[in-house]
Amino acid sequence: MLRRSLLRLLPVALVGMALSHAAAAPVKVACVGDSITAGSGVKDKTKTYPKQLGGLLGDKYEVQNFGVGGSTMLNAGDKPYQKEKRYQDALAFAPDIVVIKLGTNDTKPHNWQKKEGFAADAKALIASFQKANPKAQVYLCTPVPVFAQGNFGIRGEVVLNEIIPLDKQIAAELKIPLIDLHTPFDGKGDLVPDRVHPNDAGATIIAKTVFESLKNSKKAS
Repeated sequence: MLRRSLLRLLPVALVGMALSHAAAAPVKVACVGDSITAGSGVKDKTKTYPKQLGGLLGDKYEVQNFGVGGSTMLNAGDKPYQKEKRYQDALAFAPDIVVIKLGTNDTKPHNWQKKEGFAADAKALIASFQKANPKAQVYLCTPVPVFAQGNFGIRGEVVLNEIIPLDKQIAAELKIPLIDLHTPFDGKGDLVPDRVHPNDAGATIIAKTVFESLKNSKKAS
């Protein structure tokens, strides 16, 4: 009789364990971007913005860095993000939250000659993550400032006058949150020693800004 009772209770226990495991599954966050996301400019690689973001979010979140140095939003650029293996890895991760920070390398003259494809390529990138996880919340970030005369062919005036307006337009059309990473760096050129890549302290600003946006969106929902 006891054995029979235990056998009847076993399926209930297994279901309970499965539900407990599901409840404990972390929220998956994918940080998609170029070398700034990857961590160029950061000396302590535990201080990349995705690493710091993970620390701020806590152990209920799993934050992965899918940054690729030199990558562009433009599929016609010299290193399209959507043709990189890390992009496929990010899709396979099926993230619940996606933070996209691209556009800096698109400002190089040979890339920006093809700027007419920027908005369509950005929308395709966003849609691909929404397809990988229909419940995913995608955030689009504006680039950080490019200081003085820039570097590596990257141009601050194109970021400010063309990329950021396009980002705003895309976010508004798709009704997704836009994270302003440009304004928090006003007057903080010392945190971007090579005029393009933020250092450890600059990565902290990015992480905190992204964290606040995620936190505020969660409150709103």
